[in-house]
Amino acid sequence: MVRGVAVVSPAAGTAEHRIFTTTLASVYPLYLAKLERKGRTKDELDAVIRWLTGYDEEELRRHLAEATTFADFFAGARLNPDAGRITGVVCGVRVESIEDPLMQEIRYLDKLVDELAKGRPMTNVLRS
Repeated sequence: MVRGVAVVSPAAGTAEHRIFTTTLASVYPLYLAKLERKGRTKDELDAVIRWLTGYDEEELRRHLAEATTFADFFAGARLNPDAGRITGVVCGVRVESIEDPLMQEIRYLDKLVDELAKGRPMTNVLRS
């Protein structure tokens, strides 16, 4: 198991990470606050999310308004072909070695937000 809390789904009898059922709308303000403390902007956060997921601005706003879970958010995403170039450690785990595809996608997003907060240029964050 990758770091995080696993919960057992009574219907399926399988373990599922709590983050999978967490809404993007509940985490988005935390991402934004972290970035704004470091002098980054909402537009930069949105650009990173759109780059990773392939959603346009309207689709992103809709997912936030509808309180879409991370599982549903990434299920509908068109993951950027360069997402595999995202490497490094998030929560003590190398993102490139995470086996669960959904957890890896969520950690890709965490890693991109961390890189923005550390002041990396947007062109580097977006693997341009």
